[in-house]
This record gives sequence, C-alpha cells and structure tokens, in this order.
Amino acid sequence: MATVILVRHGRTTANATGLLAGRAVDVNLDQIGREQAALTAGRLAAVPLVGVVSSPLERCRQTAQLILDRQPGTPYTPIEGELTECDYGQWQGRTLTDLASEALWTVVQSQPSAVVFPGGESMAAMQARSVAAIRRHDAAFEAEYGAGAVWAAVSHGDIIKSILADALGMHLDLFQRINVGPASVSIVRYGADRPSVYATNTDAGDLSWLANGLRSGDAPVGGGAGRNIP
Repeated sequence: MATVILVRHGRTTANATGLLAGRAVDVNLDQIGREQAALTAGRLAAVPLVGVVSSPLERCRQTAQLILDRQPGTPYTPIEGELTECDYGQWQGRTLTDLASEALWTVVQSQPSAVVFPGGESMAAMQARSVAAIRRHDAAFEAEYGAGAVWAAVSHGDIIKSILADALGMHLDLFQRINVGPASVSIVRYGADRPSVYATNTDAGDLSWLANGLRSGDAPVGGGAGRNIP
C-alpha cells in the first residue's frame, strides 16, 4: 500500500491557554505553532507528496498550507470531514483544569472505549470514522499513484492517536499511552497482511528516505538492516 504521514496541526492559541477547542471555529496557530508547522513543512519538502488531506478546521488547514508551500508540483488537497476533531460536546470551550474535576475525566484516561462526551460523540466512533477515512484515502492514492506513493494527513491529537492505536493493534483503552505533539510526524504503511508503523511523534530528523517509498512484504526477523541514511 501507499505510505501515510500523519501530521498534527501546530500549536494554537487554545493549546497555549489549556482550553479544549474541539470543533470551535477561528482557532488559529499561534506564532510558536506557525514555527512548528514550518519546521515540519521543511522536513517534508524532501518527500514528493501525492496528496495532502486535511481536517476542515482552520488550524489543520493552516498547517497543511505551510506543507503545500514547500512541495513541488500540485499535490491533491482534499478536505476530509471524517478527520475533524472529536466532537467533545459540552466539554468544548472549557479548560483542561476544569475538566479534570469531572468524573468522566477518569474514564477518558483509563477506559476511552466507554466514553461518550455529553452532547458529543463517543471516542469509539471517533476512532472508527478516522481510521476508515485514512484507509480509504490510502487505498485511493495507491490505486492512482502506485504502491510507492506517499501522502500526508493533517489532523488532531486524539484523532492521530486513535489511528496509531489501530495500526499498532492496540485496544482503544490503551491509546492514552501514545503521545502526539503539535506538528509532529508519524508514519504508517498499510500492508497486505498488517499495518507497519515506522515512526510516531517525531518533531525532527531527515525524512528524505521516504522519497523512494517503503518496501512491502514480511517483517525482517531480528529487525533487519534498516534504511540507508543519505
């Protein structure tokens, strides 16, 4: 299959103040967030992307645009509603400090699969829709551009954590073990037999080795020789 680079949006004004923005409009990257996203765009500049798929929320579209500004050619750039932020319902717009006093907070930490946000969606539904969207786009990019195609999906922290949990074969109740920082890069390749996770939560390092795509096939016993460093 193709290779997907999962990019979280850069830091926002809400992130900086400890506010759960959710799906609120006009939540933009702050100066640090723009710098973070620009750094990620620079890392991805060496990788010809066939597409950059983005959540519809501003902070993701801003991050995606910075990536596109450093790309040669004209990658396909759809907006994907199924990659939007979790619907936190009545939690949206409240501070994380305030939310930590809610009984549901403990369930979010220890049993996400049982969580339904008041007036919002369940975390299980969030994972189901986001994983389905990633796999659908991945299959479409491979069908169009071949197995060596590399594309990026720009989304949100909990969304990317849930996608990584699925790729790692982890139950959703374990997904809080995964960290996904602002403007971080994670890399997944969906093979014929199983997904392979090549990176999680990276914010530095050369990515030019992705320009030649990733090999499919069996996992090397013992770990193999790894990639050639340019």
